[in-house]
Amino acid sequence: MRLVSDFCDYFVILSGTSLRQVKAVAQTIEEDLGKDKKRPLSKVLPSDESGWLVLDFSSVITHIFYKPMREFYSLERLWSDAKKVRIPKRQYAGSASSPH
Repeated sequence: MRLVSDFCDYFVILSGTSLRQVKAVAQTIEEDLGKDKKRPLSKVLPSDESGWLVLDFSSVITHIFYKPMREFYSLERLWSDAKKVRIPKRQYAGSASSPH
């Protein structure tokens, strides 16, 4: 991202199949990174039903979408000039907090 923006190094973009799953993923990321004293710049509200949750960790911004919202907003297309880095499933498949 640094080559196309000056506000972060990485976007992590992932999606869930339900709003409940989106919230659970966000909560898990916050909890897991909180163990390492890493906190997002803002909190996700428990009542959020938007289908797009953002966890801003300064150099890494995580976008967690309800799948139809991800397809609609298509951040990958909007930021297509940024280099894509894929994480193979085997690197995170065994962890409940794996999407980050």
